Amino acid sequence: MNRLSVTGLRVRYGPIEAVRGLDLEVGPGEIVALLGANGAGKTSTLSAIAGLVPPSGGRILLDGEDVTGLPAEALARRGVGLVPEGRRVFASLTVAENLLLGGAVHAPPPERRARLRRMEDRFPVLGERRDQKAGLLSGGEQQMLAIARVLMAAPRLLLMDEPSLGLAPQMVERVFDLIAQLRSEGLTILLVEQNVPMSLDIANHGVVLANGRVSLRGTARDLLASDAVRGAYLAG
Repeated sequence: MNRLSVTGLRVRYGPIEAVRGLDLEVGPGEIVALLGANGAGKTSTLSAIAGLVPPSGGRILLDGEDVTGLPAEALARRGVGLVPEGRRVFASLTVAENLLLGGAVHAPPPERRARLRRMEDRFPVLGERRDQKAGLLSGGEQQMLAIARVLMAAPRLLLMDEPSLGLAPQMVERVFDLIAQLRSEGLTILLVEQNVPMSLDIANHGVVLANGRVSLRGTARDLLASDAVRGAYLAG
């Protein structure tokens, strides 16, 4: 199934309420693009869904199970994977060590090794550089490593925070092609991304946040045609 349902989500940092009553639905095998300016509440939403920050209100359901407030490790075991903004690979560890850590809590060693081989087949550059320190990879290669590390855990729901940030245009295209391919394989994806045109090009639906609230939602096609979206994000 792999359905995510969020109702009335609130996230607070002291006196600051970053997310204010968010409703969100991501169906099985769908991509939903979560859009908005910096500070709109996008990363806070992902952090709450991934268990990195406790919600101050609302409910988070995964396939109908209430997972609100569960810690990140418990959510990871239920199939929630997060590709964080800025990649955050373990720079002093090798590519292979980074990948094996990604599947550490989910599978016995033989299965982790099998998944490692599958990731190296899927991302040939990672196989070529398996013994190289991750900190020596290019930005694009580190992004591929960050995605592959999460896929090592065989997630049902993939949360992605700005996966194209700071990448060269050719690598951006590769990342979006990969995201579309993962969707075609049945993975459910909630995508936070500043590249609005490319996000809506691969997404089923979009949700636009402003000041922690939903300001606009609709199919990706409708949002691409929206004067409000075009004026705010697609001008020029």
